[in-house]
Amino acid sequence: AGCSARRLVAGREWGERKYYDETDILLNCLQTDYHFVYTECGSSGSRWRVAVPNSGVECSGLPDPVKGKECTFSCASGEYLEMKNQVCSKCAEGSYSLGSGIKFDEWDDLPAGFSNVATFMDTAVGLAESKADSCDNSSWTPRGNYIESNRDDCTVSLIYAVHLKKSGSVFFEYQYIDNNIFFEFFIQNDQCQEMDTATDKWVKLTDNGEWCSHSVTLKSGTNILYWRTTGILMGSKVVKPVLVKNITIEGVAYTSECFPCKPGTFSDKPGSSNCQVCPRNTYSEKGAKECTLCKEETHYSDEGSSECTERPPCTNKDFFQIHTPCDKDGKTQIMYKWVEPKICREDLSDAFTLPPSGERKDCPPCNPGFYNNESSSCNSCLQGMFSDGTQECKTCPAGTEPALGFEYKWWNVLPANMKTSCFNVGNSKCDGMNGWEVAGDHIQSGAGGTDNDYLILNLHIPGFKPPTSVTGATGSELGRITFIFESICSADCVLYFMVDINRKNTNVVESWGGYKEKQSYTHIISRNASFTFTWAFQRTNQGQDLDTTLKRKPINARSVQSTHTCPFIRCTARRLVFRVDLEVKTLSNLSGVGSLMNGPSFTSRGTKFFHYFNISLCGNEGKKMAVCADNITDVTVKDMVAESEDYSNLVGAFVCQSTIIPSDSKGFRTALALQSNSLADTFLGATIETTLDNISVKTEMFPLSQRRIPDVHFFYKSSRATASCENGRATVVTMRCNPHKLGQGEISIPSQCPAGTCDGCTFYFLWESAEACPLCTEHDYHEIEGACKKGFQETLYMWNEPKQCIRGVSLPKKRISTCETVDFWLKVGAGVGAFTAVLLIALTCYFWKKNQKLEYKYSKLVMTANSKECELPAADSCAIMEGEDNEEEIVYSNKQSLLGKLKSLATKEKEDHFESVQLKSSRSQNI
Repeated sequence: AGCSARRLVAGREWGERKYYDETDILLNCLQTDYHFVYTECGSSGSRWRVAVPNSGVECSGLPDPVKGKECTFSCASGEYLEMKNQVCSKCAEGSYSLGSGIKFDEWDDLPAGFSNVATFMDTAVGLAESKADSCDNSSWTPRGNYIESNRDDCTVSLIYAVHLKKSGSVFFEYQYIDNNIFFEFFIQNDQCQEMDTATDKWVKLTDNGEWCSHSVTLKSGTNILYWRTTGILMGSKVVKPVLVKNITIEGVAYTSECFPCKPGTFSDKPGSSNCQVCPRNTYSEKGAKECTLCKEETHYSDEGSSECTERPPCTNKDFFQIHTPCDKDGKTQIMYKWVEPKICREDLSDAFTLPPSGERKDCPPCNPGFYNNESSSCNSCLQGMFSDGTQECKTCPAGTEPALGFEYKWWNVLPANMKTSCFNVGNSKCDGMNGWEVAGDHIQSGAGGTDNDYLILNLHIPGFKPPTSVTGATGSELGRITFIFESICSADCVLYFMVDINRKNTNVVESWGGYKEKQSYTHIISRNASFTFTWAFQRTNQGQDLDTTLKRKPINARSVQSTHTCPFIRCTARRLVFRVDLEVKTLSNLSGVGSLMNGPSFTSRGTKFFHYFNISLCGNEGKKMAVCADNITDVTVKDMVAESEDYSNLVGAFVCQSTIIPSDSKGFRTALALQSNSLADTFLGATIETTLDNISVKTEMFPLSQRRIPDVHFFYKSSRATASCENGRATVVTMRCNPHKLGQGEISIPSQCPAGTCDGCTFYFLWESAEACPLCTEHDYHEIEGACKKGFQETLYMWNEPKQCIRGVSLPKKRISTCETVDFWLKVGAGVGAFTAVLLIALTCYFWKKNQKLEYKYSKLVMTANSKECELPAADSCAIMEGEDNEEEIVYSNKQSLLGKLKSLATKEKEDHFESVQLKSSRSQNI
């Protein structure tokens, strides 16, 4: 029933297929027409083996179901379950099996069962919708031996679902070198609930060229595996992708077939659990039992090759020169050697041939601190001695000590504490090759083997020790390493400078891409530990004119100096005191760390982020207290502080910066911190001047202060040079007195520079706080005297307004003093005034009355004189001469003032009250 008009069945004649009408009877199935599978496990843990026709085949007479192996049954590695007899059999040559596991080691295409899901995770309103189609082309990309993640700021998940009959595990190898991309691995069940793998979710960073492994336990049932990456593009910089290979899943119930060996590998024994890599100059195809030799005269191949490559003509890049050790005559021989393994041909017409070796030249002098002592090798000077490399070692003069350090100026042989190697990202080993070659006055990168080779140069320093004269000095610099380099590239290339502390982890300090002119770079050493410095050069196009020359200069303790820790400033654990314009200030409450979150800002793709700054004005006894750390590995703050000296993504400085991605921006459960870097690792000084050590503050950057207290500028420097800041970064923190902002106050950045810097190299901060005000003195308050009450007077003290000081001298308490009451003196004054007034009135009346009497007497006298003129006695003096006027006249004296009258009256009384009056009379001229 339900059969079509034409049916396809297995033909029994000539091994061909024949078509029969639907009325024909189905023929019995052949063993090649069906295969066996197991049913789902029952509640009792049992299952059945049933026969299922192959796709497109219909036949009758399938074998009856039989009881199968228990659900947890599995074969050993190198074996598979032969379903017909339900027994384990060994894999044939050219194939392998993991037994209860599956392995994905071929990435020419995306294996069956894997899928890609790309999204833009920013949840800002309207942003995710506008970017919904921007991630359509973002995915994990197969690259042969490994699969590569996206390079943009999309979130891309590589997903694989597996159903386990018993507990198992997942294992994979990865390379993750760029913290600008977040890499997480997690597992969900069939309900899309995340499994308990929080501790294994965030994958740790790896060193350049290093493959690390990651494994997680799986529970029975459905497990959905996620490899998820999210790029954070803060500028034009492209992130380096995550690489994953050799994904192995253990815990499947059984495997019914063996996997053929991939091209470039082979298996020559039955029952193999893995395949071996074909050696150089051999190749193999898929499922090979052995490798096939290349025709060595004309072809070659690298390890693990699936085919042979024709040998090109030799060029001048296929050989290099070395210098032999100096002989007793002070001569060295120049020897030429082919780059191994040799892949070029000399017999072609346009090929280069190897130059003749054996030319003798004078040996270069020893490096400073070494001397050959008329021998063929340079030996280091003994303790307490020194040499410039050309003269014998001499004892340091009295009162001096040698400046310990290494200074490599000549490169005849590789120094004993250096080594070179080659590492290939694609797992094609180049261990036998020298990554770098000495070349007289410099050392240069070698030719390498294939694309993406890392040519590595290591320098190991067991520790640092400053001279005794500066042992007690405080500061961040204990030593430094300086080198001069240039990169000559006609294609893409990059030079990495990396540092490893105490052989725990290697961190990339700086990198330079493409062609670079000759330049110098300095890295500051701030702790005494075992350091390994690494230079890794990588090129991306084989056969191009690629070369890097590295000239090493001192790793020299002579650079250690007494750090100028806060000139005119004394730093202690809890207090910082200094003088500015004779005003004493204290920053005791600012001895901790001040923080500033600025933003939000957005990337070109719309990702929201914030700039986060930590500022420590003068640290704690020279120790930098501001800490910034990346939390990409989900390490707690407590763990970071406890292991701060060894934590690879932790930055300690006077001023540091992190980029914060909020939790609502990328769909993460918590805010993410990344790109932590130091803005200030050296304190230059504090001053009210606007310039110090060629670092200037622009007064117009911040609003002018309305107070008479001058701003104090703290100047810092970061010695780490970057591509945009060749002289390193600088930072200025301006402290401003603001009594209204108590405690740590408020930190701000210039409004015209939202990231704290306008040029990317100099950062400016304004820190307003009451703690920046001067200490109070006697000149900052005044006194107010109260009224005298009941013989007592109060004196109060008040701060001058506006108050511009803190702490210091305390405001004096209220003072009470004795005093004379105002009522007594008022009464005395009133009495004296009244008496004086009465006296004046009495005197006025008295003298007025006397004057009246005097005028009366005078007038009476005049009248009497006029009426009785003849009765007056004659006097000789009154005789009238002939011819004189007979008329008598009275002549009065000039009218006197009241005061004059009083004086005249007093005089008259003393002279018997006699008043003289001048009389003038007219007498007869006859007398």
